[in-house]
Amino acid sequence: MPRICLVTHFFPPHMGGIEKVSYEQSKRLTKSGYKIDVLTSKIKGRNEYPLKGIRVFHYSPLNLAERIGVPYPILSIEAYRAFTEVIRKCDLVHAHGHVYMPSFLAGKVAKKYKKPFILTQHNTFIDYQSVLNILEHLNDLTIGKAVLKGADRVITVSKKTMEYVRKLGADMSKTSVIYNGVDIDTFHPENKSESRKKLGLPTNRKIILSVRRLVYKNGLDTLIESVPLVTRNHPDTLFVVAGKGPSKKLIEDRIKELGIKDNIKLTGFVPDKLLPVYYDAANCFVLPSASGEGLPLVLLEAMACGVPVIATTVGGTPEIIKHMKNGVLVPPRNPEAMAKAVSKLLSEERLGPAIGEESRRNVEDRFTWEKNLCQLQSIYSEFL
Repeated sequence: MPRICLVTHFFPPHMGGIEKVSYEQSKRLTKSGYKIDVLTSKIKGRNEYPLKGIRVFHYSPLNLAERIGVPYPILSIEAYRAFTEVIRKCDLVHAHGHVYMPSFLAGKVAKKYKKPFILTQHNTFIDYQSVLNILEHLNDLTIGKAVLKGADRVITVSKKTMEYVRKLGADMSKTSVIYNGVDIDTFHPENKSESRKKLGLPTNRKIILSVRRLVYKNGLDTLIESVPLVTRNHPDTLFVVAGKGPSKKLIEDRIKELGIKDNIKLTGFVPDKLLPVYYDAANCFVLPSASGEGLPLVLLEAMACGVPVIATTVGGTPEIIKHMKNGVLVPPRNPEAMAKAVSKLLSEERLGPAIGEESRRNVEDRFTWEKNLCQLQSIYSEFL
């Protein structure tokens, strides 16, 4: 049985896009006969995600940047020992994220032990609109370029992400796109009224859902500024934002300033098992991304649940959505455009369900984990 060393900055129970993709792939790879050894950061609390065929090895990092919304673990010298012990016993190394120090170290150790090194790149450039942009550019040009150059194969989650790594010097002959997937058995349409009762949400209001880390400048500012514009003509609308993050206090203060506390609800962290219920409870899902998207998992999940979606033209999102067919596209950082799109779906009662039905069909055709895994195994087979 081939043994794959999976390298990721974080892994469940720590949750994020990379964590979810790497876990969903690992879970399915084990069923196909692979053995998975995960190298990841040690986090507080629960540090294991037990699943037959997956072993998790932790190293202790410094997570200084996470408090400002940047999940970037810094490696200690002793991490080298952990990487060496795991990688020298594996058949292939698969790292996630070109800018992370674990990916850089994994590439170097893989080369030392003559192991194939594959990299998956998830996001495009994240515009923090601050000095962090300079640091991100520097990281791209140092660690990022070195990781891309050292990879035997580069996988990107969208064509837009491929453009991003190409500009950083990735070898296009070794680069391919594998779209993310969604579990269509877990995420599917249910009974909206029952879902709302289960969550304690009102059954007589229009609910607009967004699932986001609470990082204000990552699009939540746009969503919040759109709320009073929507509620002028649709006062019964309730915006529900599921997630946690470093900007919670800033967001709460802005909600008070705008006087919209009766029209928006912050749920805090929502466990995976309840996410399908939240999607099903919504009349519409909004992804207000400002930058950095590769291929958003939450968008695929909402679409799989048959919920009409509104999303910004950021990253790989336009590769998923055909405007006014299986979703609505709006420009980023434009509250007026977002409010107009939400109001249109609320006003035209037949439009939303038609878009939602097409969304579900589109996901079933193009974005399942089974399709994703088939392509991934094909790449693995080139080296094993």
